Formats: sequence, C-alpha cells, structure tokens
Amino acid sequence: MMTFDLVAHLKRAAVFSKNTFGPGPRAAGVVAHIREELLEIERDPNDISEWIDVAILAFDGALRQGFTPEAVAAALEAKQTKNEGRKWPDWRQFTAGQPINHVREEA
Repeated sequence: MMTFDLVAHLKRAAVFSKNTFGPGPRAAGVVAHIREELLEIERDPNDISEWIDVAILAFDGALRQGFTPEAVAAALEAKQTKNEGRKWPDWRQFTAGQPINHVREEA
C-alpha cells in the first residue's frame, strides 16, 4: 500500500508554483486554466493526467488564497465526510451526462 503525505506534497507544490508562476492569488488565472483543463477532459476522459491537472490547479488556487497546506488537507477530509453524510438520489434515475447533486434539505 502506498503512503502519501498530502501536506508535504502541498508544501512542495506551493514552492514550485510561486517560483514558476509568481506570487499572489491569481484566482482568475487559475480558474481560467481549470476551464481549459476541463475541455481537455471532455476530449479525452481516459487521460488521468488531465484529471490530475484539475486537482493540482484546485490545490494551487486554495494555497494562493492563503490557506495553509494543513487547512487544505483538513478541508478535503471534512468535505468528503460531509458528502458521505448527505442524502443522495438514486443514481439509476440519471443519464451518464447528468450531474447528480445531493438532496437539498428544506430550511
């Protein structure tokens, strides 16, 4: 089983990104790049590197907004846990091209 230290990786990635792409939030640029990568995924959804490009860009965007690597890792775990606790509709009611969103609870 492979062990991976996400926090250590995010620290490494933050140094690379700042040295390569400069400092600052760059939110609009990161979002625009994510949009480009999503088009590449649509063209070839079997290319894992394109999926990973989106993940790398999302992590970079969060780090550039000032979140620490520890906060990003904690948010990833917390969001997964939250999604696991949500109610979801029966996936068989959807086509492969439709998004499946969690059931919104009425306030």
